[in-house]
Amino acid sequence: QVQLAESGGGLVQAGGSLRLSCATSGRTFNTYTMGWFRQAPGKEREIVAAIRWISGMTYYANSAKGRFTVSRDNTKNTVYLQMDSLKPEDTAVYYCAARLGLTSMKAAEYDSWGQGTQVTVSS
Repeated sequence: QVQLAESGGGLVQAGGSLRLSCATSGRTFNTYTMGWFRQAPGKEREIVAAIRWISGMTYYANSAKGRFTVSRDNTKNTVYLQMDSLKPEDTAVYYCAARLGLTSMKAAEYDSWGQGTQVTVSS
């Protein structure tokens, strides 16, 4: 059973940085795609970034390009989302998700989810 646990959220001023972590367990994730999603109040859950575990190939939403970096550490079975130059509009609950197979931008195509971590960016 796949288990995901996010950490690293918090309150930060605009222009600041945070690094989110997603600790994984329960499976060998070589054939998985790991995604970072976020959901702001009253909005739909949207993809931020994704990474193919075996290849390290990455995908970024337009809102994240140039500011966020997704990576994984095979030795720690952990996926990271480094967020720089944060903006108030980045405020949301951030979720880590996993799906078996190729990268997808659709939340409905991810099978396993963490509990989420709150990121709040003040202006």
